[in-house]
Formats: sequence, structure tokens, C-alpha cells
Amino acid sequence: MKVFDIPAEKDILQAARTFTQAMDNHRVFALYGEMGAGKTTLVKAICQVLEVDDTVSSPTFALVYEYTSPVAGLIYHFDLYRIRSIEELYDLGYEDYFFGGNLCFIEWPEKAENLLPGDVVNVYIEVNPDGTRTVKMDV
Repeated sequence: MKVFDIPAEKDILQAARTFTQAMDNHRVFALYGEMGAGKTTLVKAICQVLEVDDTVSSPTFALVYEYTSPVAGLIYHFDLYRIRSIEELYDLGYEDYFFGGNLCFIEWPEKAENLLPGDVVNVYIEVNPDGTRTVKMDV
């Protein structure tokens, strides 16, 4: 397990660099954390490190956004918070995203755990009492 801290929001880019170095050949990342823990903020910073020029934001209402990185190719960013049923992911063709070989970051993965690939990397973002964050990656 890879564990690192994010002392303050100004340190998010360093955290994203640490994250990308730990990604190795893994492609799908399930981001767990309470509302406001920093899941989207971390994905934004990772995309910045991966030189994404697109505007990166939470796909809460769109369900998935696609970004292009000159370093990593296609990146899919899911936010499953608002899905009402698993059928929405079937209708979207989740298999193409989750099993397509591109980078995939999934916020609120607990809504679709049965659909995640067996090699998904679970990422836990914990909010500490002092407001700092601790990130734990199952790599």
C-alpha cells in the first residue's frame, strides 16, 4: 500500500506527482472518500501532471467526462454519486470505459463495485481532524 499526506491544498500537485509515480501500469482507480474529501481536486491535479489541456471538473451530472493527455492518452473521469440504478452504467456501455485500457478515475465507486475490474486500484482519501488529507492506494 502506498500512503502519502496532503498537508494543504497548495500541496496537491506534489500529491498528484506521487500518485502518478505510483500508478505504474494500473489503469482503473476507484476513489473513495466522504463528500468534500478532495476526490475531484486530486483528479484535477493528476490531470494537470499528465498535461491535460481540457478543463477538468466533476462529472456529477454528466456521469463521465473524457480528457486527452499527450502523456497518458485518453482519461475517463466518472462521478457515480447521482446514479439511480446500475442500469445507467449498462446503458452508458461501462465495459468500454472500465475495460478499454485507458486511464479511468471513478468517484463514488461503491455504487458500482460489482462492475469494477478485478485489478482496480482502490484509493482512499481520508480527512484528518486537522483538515489535512491522507491518501492510501492499494498498489
